[in-house]
Formats: sequence, C-alpha cells, structure tokens
Amino acid sequence: MRFRTSIYKSPAQLRAMVAPGLITAAALDAVRAIIAPGVRTIELDAAASAVLRARGAQSNFQMVRGYRHTICVSVNEQVVHGIPGERVLEPGDIVSVDAGAQFDGWNGDSAFTMIVPGEAPVEVVEQRRRLSEVTEGSLWAGIAALASASRLGEVGTAIESYVEANAPEGGYGILRDYVGHGIGRKMHEAPSVFNYRISDPGPEVRPGLAVAIEPMVVAGDQETFVEDDDWTVSSVDGSPGSHWEHSVAVHDGGIWVLTSPDGGAEKLAPFGVVPRAIG
Repeated sequence: MRFRTSIYKSPAQLRAMVAPGLITAAALDAVRAIIAPGVRTIELDAAASAVLRARGAQSNFQMVRGYRHTICVSVNEQVVHGIPGERVLEPGDIVSVDAGAQFDGWNGDSAFTMIVPGEAPVEVVEQRRRLSEVTEGSLWAGIAALASASRLGEVGTAIESYVEANAPEGGYGILRDYVGHGIGRKMHEAPSVFNYRISDPGPEVRPGLAVAIEPMVVAGDQETFVEDDDWTVSSVDGSPGSHWEHSVAVHDGGIWVLTSPDGGAEKLAPFGVVPRAIG
C-alpha cells in the first residue's frame, strides 16, 4: 500500500532547510560578483560550484537526470534552463541565473536576473532593466501574499496583478508552461505554485508549507520552445526574459525566505510584511 506524503513539514524540518537556503544564496552571490563583459557562462558555473564544495553541499541540479552543470544560465531570449558553456557575456545582455543546493538531505532553490554592465544601447538596457525589476517585484508581491494567504492560489493572483500593474504599454508575458513548486527533501515537490490566476484555489496555506516561488516573465508573448540542446527554454518571438526565485517557508510565527540572508526583510518591507525566523 502506498501512502500520500503530506506537503506540510514539521518545525524541525523547516529549520533543516535554512542551511541549504543560505548556501544557495551564497552560490548566487559568487556568480553575481563576476558577471561582466567577456566572462563565459561556464565560469559562472565554476564560481557557484566552488561555493557548494566549500560548504559541503551538492548541486541539486546535477541530480536531475541528464544535467551535469551546477547552475542554469539563460541569456537574452533564453528564459530558463540555459546550459553554461563557452558563450561570452556582452554589455547589455540580460542574464538569469538559477541555482540550488542540497545539504544534509534538504534543498534550496533560487534565481536572479541582472543586466551585464558596460556600453550598450540605452533603450535596450532600459527595456531589460524594467523587465527584471517588474519580475523581481512580482516575486516579492507573491511572497508577501503568502504571508496572509489562506490558499496558495492567492500567490499567483498577486504575481499576475503586480505584472499587469507595472508592465509598460503592451504588457509582458508570464510563462504558463513553467511554474513554481514545493521544496524539501527534493528540489521539486508538490504543490505547483502558479505565477498567474487560476480557478483552483490550491492547497491551504498553513505552517509547514515550503515552496519555491519563481515568476518567469518575457517582454513579449509568453509562448516558448525548447532549443535543440533539450534544456534551454527560449521565447518564440525572441523577446528577452527574466527569472527571479526564492524558497519560502510558512511556520507558526509567519514566513521566512530561506534563500535570503535576512529572511526577505528588506524586500518585504514595502509590502508591510515582516518575516519571522523559524523557531
């Protein structure tokens, strides 16, 4: 007989997720620090890998069958799941980096987007900067919604509402085929965390819930395709993409962003939400 595993975790299990979350954040900090013109994306992978090894952690991306790199690096029209390689970053590129760490059997997962510094057309840089800012803002709107939500579907509503309110004329596309997820013993667990409104209210938000919230937004149409490498997801119309992600725990005292050293305090402040450390 098979028994369904609960999506809710004990306080001790949530506490065990703090370490892999912080290791994931440290790996991404190392990558962010070296993004510059002339850097190859494989060098970003090496920087993240060095941090994980030094902390005694493993890349949970490498535990996905067929994937051998530590991180995903997606550039310009690539939205998610880009493979590190010999591609050289250029000024004005929009770069999304996704990383995850497994430590003592628990997982963290997070992503950020930034614009490669240097001389580039002002209008291109501004378009991409705004895209990243709106995507990041929608992530924090979703996390803030989680703090008071009764059902998980409220997160997707908050994300889409934020994007709609802050996108330029013509709007942005939110990817429909790729969504957030639960996280814990595995990097990808139930439940799905949608980045847009759905009719299903989703599971109850209560202490023990741990999820990775990750809006993926493009400057044009949301339709994507998988490139010939069988991993990289790119926009059909060639519009640039942005991906931001954090792992978040709901506990008796409130919420805590596991992949942010301050638990999300700085970014949640504009939403009137104060995160509480897991007791």
